[in-house]
Amino acid sequence: MTKINKNKPLEGILVLEFCQYLSGPSAGLRLADLGARVIKIENPGKGDLCRILPIKDQWVEENTLLFHTINRNKESYTANLKSEGELAEIKKLISKADVMLHNFRPGVMEKLGLDFQQAKMCNSEIIFAEISGYGKEEPWAKKPGQDLLLQAMSGLMYASGDREDAPTPFGLAIGDILCGAQVVQAVLAALVYRKRKNKAVKIEVSLLESLIDFQFEIFTTYFTSGKLPVRSAVNNAHPLLGAPYGIYETHDGHIALAMISLKDLKETLGSTELDEFDQSMVFSKRDKIKSVLVEILKKENSAFWMKKLQANGLWAADLKNWEQLKNSEGYKKLQLEQEIKFSEEKTIKTNRCPIRIDGEVMWGEIPAPNLGEHSKAIKREFELNEELL
Repeated sequence: MTKINKNKPLEGILVLEFCQYLSGPSAGLRLADLGARVIKIENPGKGDLCRILPIKDQWVEENTLLFHTINRNKESYTANLKSEGELAEIKKLISKADVMLHNFRPGVMEKLGLDFQQAKMCNSEIIFAEISGYGKEEPWAKKPGQDLLLQAMSGLMYASGDREDAPTPFGLAIGDILCGAQVVQAVLAALVYRKRKNKAVKIEVSLLESLIDFQFEIFTTYFTSGKLPVRSAVNNAHPLLGAPYGIYETHDGHIALAMISLKDLKETLGSTELDEFDQSMVFSKRDKIKSVLVEILKKENSAFWMKKLQANGLWAADLKNWEQLKNSEGYKKLQLEQEIKFSEEKTIKTNRCPIRIDGEVMWGEIPAPNLGEHSKAIKREFELNEELL
């Protein structure tokens, strides 16, 4: 059954998305989830290159499943931005818009004549948001802004894994998604600011800055101490936290232990093997304490330990894979899934927007658009080619 929201908070806001891959489209996705009308401006013939970038070789008709995960609820308008006539149409569309998003390389929008200064000439109150890999300044401005490469440059890979492990990348495109989320925050702030000041607003966010901001705990600690964080040699989960913080193998699985006082943990586990340690040693003897816990916890099943830990109100969780999570009662009650319908025969299941407003879930079940699917309708609606007739 299709779920329809009424009065979403961004209804009436028009967003033009000059973006591809993940960072910009993920920002457009969230704005669309919140009610904005998002029109993807795509190159004829190719479109967003995410259309042909598969994950696990999964496709839905002519586009990849990946494309559909972050482009639902959008429209597609194709334009050759190097064509004088079609560029004029785009500028007319900008005059009607509230927000422009782009994640082209630095300098591209300037060459096309669609940079902030040009956009302001079309629309004196446009909100112009641009995403880059490293910002506009040399020496890094022209480096490829790809997520794994940014993880490598930002230090993030030294937060995960154990001390002797190779640098460990985050298993998702974390830079793209964080950056997209920060763009959404900035756009929402700019909408408020524009209402007060009646002026155009320029937003600049880079993947590098997003990933460094993500690590504010580590950087602040490093700035203060002058010492690089060191990953625990045993069961590292956070290089700044002491024992027992980490993931531990049990007889039949794994459990996670968060911030727990050593005194409470000793009493709960009922083991004398930790008696030589006290709370003052959770950093200085971090690896030794964890090594003892490794031996204790693997003797019993996860359920055995979880019952003890939860009975004493200690912060612990049993690890779930995606299938176990999906089948859990808590997951089911949150109603985290939605179906996107392509036809009577074809649907795909995906996650919904995680935001609730006034208790209402922000559903968004319209599939991602085919390339140029809405071009003719948008031309008619905004009378984009009237000057060329």
